[in-house]
Amino acid sequence: MPFIPITDDNPLRLIKFQIVTAALIAANVVVFSWELILGDRGAWDLWISYGLIPAVLTGEASLSPDLATIPAWATLLTTLFLHSDYWHLGGNMLFLWVFGDNVEDATGHWRFPILYLACGVLAGLAEVAVDPAGRVPIVGASGAIAGVLGGYLVLHPRRRLLILVMRSIPVYLNVALVLVLWVAIQVGAGLVFGADRDNDVAWWAHVAGFLAGMLLIGLFKRRDVPLFDGGPLDVAVFYRRHKGKGDR
Repeated sequence: MPFIPITDDNPLRLIKFQIVTAALIAANVVVFSWELILGDRGAWDLWISYGLIPAVLTGEASLSPDLATIPAWATLLTTLFLHSDYWHLGGNMLFLWVFGDNVEDATGHWRFPILYLACGVLAGLAEVAVDPAGRVPIVGASGAIAGVLGGYLVLHPRRRLLILVMRSIPVYLNVALVLVLWVAIQVGAGLVFGADRDNDVAWWAHVAGFLAGMLLIGLFKRRDVPLFDGGPLDVAVFYRRHKGKGDR
């Protein structure tokens, strides 16, 4: 990525702490630690059994009985907790930490994981549609996290984000600019590399997850949480209603 998100200027309003976001990060770290314990061969077998393999989901291929431990459709969910290396895990969890708290704040603790998983599943289905005969496991939480980014864009496009450009230069930029640039990179890379089966990034899953988050956030957010950061009147009414209240 050409930039690394560090933090935003967007405080929590309705929850005291992003419990679900932290729990998702913890779950991903625990599963990745298990992969490390298993070693390269054991981790590969884990990806085969629990990662998303398009050809297995579409029925064009099947796994041996010792590896087919769950139904193929369930891998749309389990694959969201598998990662290929430290950079893959670290990058995904950083994006989830920076953007997940405010989306969880807007949806509440119970609706947030449903939104997260729904975006992940839709992202996986999009990647299967692009390459239905693919036989390499697709692993990672990127599609679900892309949904979080899409939801954040619709909720808080006017906020500012501190990022590191080229991993070293700190810059404050408008959130809408950063996220639109991010999804544009995914689209461009998908057009250039999407047909290359040797490519190891699910670009179209990122795009689909992002669009899913943008479309679904209106259904999952609390009724009185304004979209697009709201106008002055919307924000004033919001604060009056929730002053001193916690999560519901």
